[in-house]
Amino acid sequence: MKLDKKTLEEKIREYRTFLSCSESTLMGLCETANYQITQQDMRKLACGFAGGMGGTFDEGTCGALTGALMANGLLNDDIPTIKENAKELFNTFKAEYGTVRCDKISKNGEDKSPCVDCCVFIAHKVSDLTDE
Repeated sequence: MKLDKKTLEEKIREYRTFLSCSESTLMGLCETANYQITQQDMRKLACGFAGGMGGTFDEGTCGALTGALMANGLLNDDIPTIKENAKELFNTFKAEYGTVRCDKISKNGEDKSPCVDCCVFIAHKVSDLTDE
């Protein structure tokens, strides 16, 4: 399935003004793909991953990545592909940002300026993987 990256980025940037990285990334990807799930259900799935999982920051994985991993699972039907994509998403994100930890990227939540770009970056990677 081919996702419109411009629409995807617009949705994520809009959502990120009032939602967490995990919610914004999951919702942007699922809505752009026209995946049949409600906004309420996506928020319930993703909200616990905000702030590095439950707001722990220094102990948790970046919400952009966790949102992308959830979307990857929903947008693919093949379990081995989901697992392969998950590894590639993790490695790509870590290579780009040097870490997957929320605290390192956001300075313990004090500087969220890189967050929206993290969301867009990894969502584009999910989009690339769904095109293959």
